[in-house]
Amino acid sequence: MTSILSRYVIKAVLSNTALVMLVLLALSGLYLFITQQDDIGVGSFTVENAFMFVGLNLPKYAFDMLPIAALIGALLALGNLARTMELIVVRAAGVSTMRIALWTAGAGVILMIFTALLGEVISPPMEQYARQMKTFAKFNDYSMAGNKSAWAKDGDMMISVRQQAADNRYGGVYVFKFDAQRRLRSVGHANNASIDKNNLWQLENFVESSISDERVSTSKAAETQLQTRLSPEFLGLAVLDADSLPGRGLYSYIQHLKSNGLDARTYEVAFWARIARTVAVAIIVVLAVPFAFGPMRSTGTGARTVVGIMIGVVFFLMAKMLESGGEVFNMPPIMVAWLPTALLTIITTIAISRVR
Repeated sequence: MTSILSRYVIKAVLSNTALVMLVLLALSGLYLFITQQDDIGVGSFTVENAFMFVGLNLPKYAFDMLPIAALIGALLALGNLARTMELIVVRAAGVSTMRIALWTAGAGVILMIFTALLGEVISPPMEQYARQMKTFAKFNDYSMAGNKSAWAKDGDMMISVRQQAADNRYGGVYVFKFDAQRRLRSVGHANNASIDKNNLWQLENFVESSISDERVSTSKAAETQLQTRLSPEFLGLAVLDADSLPGRGLYSYIQHLKSNGLDARTYEVAFWARIARTVAVAIIVVLAVPFAFGPMRSTGTGARTVVGIMIGVVFFLMAKMLESGGEVFNMPPIMVAWLPTALLTIITTIAISRVR
């Protein structure tokens, strides 16, 4: 009997979560497609490309929204069971609240495994292909290569970018200039660089060595400008973004940065936060149990959905705020990443223990 009841609860949670996820993905896909309208017609980027770009990015959206979808799905499933008195009957049969919470956690573990598959196997290659497809369709007159850093060719210049600090700010920028015979004529290095909307580079602490047939001369400048056709969007293909990397890729890149004496803190926070958010999926569904036996037992679907969205948004904003504040106050990356999940676990445990 217990096995049948556990499967029934797990199936209810999973089916409602799948329905919520479909709705959220439909809304996200519509929003993402609308944002692509300005790019349609640029280069060879067409409406079909826009639809493909949206479809390839949906797994990334699913990975980000699964905690909220799981909570709303659990609230709907358990709320419906409570409203139809099915949970009351189960309790009257001698099943404890903790046992029901464990059944719900079983559904959470399944969702957690699915989240891990999305974040590690499915989403990263599809998102990367989407970015490449869109960028090469829009800017088909560039050439680019790179793995641990970006190497982009623009006319008689070759630019290498070692690290991306923000959307349009970079660190460790090298500029190689060649003549018409493809002979190297100068090598420049800037500690930091930024690009404005006109693709004008502002190079900071720039040191350049000019090579002539007779000698090599060196010049230094605290700040200089460089005009290219390379945009932040194009360079972003090769400069690694923490949010678009799988866990194993993040770990490898962290080791690469540390071995080269570069700051890896942002990527360390992203690495541990990815693990913490995946684990949080299994915990956040259990938070629906106290609501099912509490004041929301007789409420409607709309009220439960609103509550689920509010809790999910608060959890998401708290995580992002801690990630930003942790860098400012130099907090340990593990603490920054795991603190929201730890607080969620404590709140969920206390809430369940108070259910009678």
